Amino acid sequence: MTAIQLECFNLAKTYETRKGPFTVFQDFNLKVRTGEFVSIIGHSGCGKSTVLSMIAGLNSISSGAVMLAGREIDGPGPDRGVVFQSPCLLPWLTALGNVMLGVQQAFPDADKKQRRMIAMHYLAQVGLANAADKRPAQLTQGMRQRVGIARAFALEPKMLLLDEPFGMLDALTRIELQDVLLRLWAQKQITALLITHDVDEAIFTSDRIVCMTDGPGSEIGEIVDVPFERPRDRKSVLADPRFRELRRHIIHFLNE
Repeated sequence: MTAIQLECFNLAKTYETRKGPFTVFQDFNLKVRTGEFVSIIGHSGCGKSTVLSMIAGLNSISSGAVMLAGREIDGPGPDRGVVFQSPCLLPWLTALGNVMLGVQQAFPDADKKQRRMIAMHYLAQVGLANAADKRPAQLTQGMRQRVGIARAFALEPKMLLLDEPFGMLDALTRIELQDVLLRLWAQKQITALLITHDVDEAIFTSDRIVCMTDGPGSEIGEIVDVPFERPRDRKSVLADPRFRELRRHIIHFLNE
């Protein structure tokens, strides 16, 4: 059996307010196998991005625990590569410089030449080898997100965390970057967790889909297996009756 890479035990997030405790989500239990691609889908306010930020170590855990590769997380680290909806690039650094920031963290013993080679490799993988010396203001939104993807993969992390990474992109760019992401993921087989509002995206990219109930106080309502083998051809998947059936099932759950 494939080893478990990520485990969330009874995870919950509660904020103290003037009106008393406000629970965003509760009783979140999930195991993700090594190399698996899992997505979390649900309406706004269900806490799916909060779950991801807690796994990333960027948000405190109210109760429960998160284990990554058998160790409980206690803060952020280079063992988790995060891609946000906005790529969060430092404007005064080039594309190469932004990727190098992560590489320096992940490979402290490597020399400058080695780090540059790693960063350039991943920029080339996302199609930005010729834009390495450009600053974020000189890049399109899609190109900036490619830098964010390159930076996350360049860490060679144990876990890839994707917080609606294509939510700000137009439809064509979104499809292009989904393909870039899946190609890189297939090469590295890094365990991945994707937050998305897009049912089609969840089905096409994932091995399993975690469906959240509405918040506040949301929970995992259902976990759905995606039946399509990899590698996936977009046209074939979209034409498959199982795609339409699965799509209807998830949309019905979300609208229930």
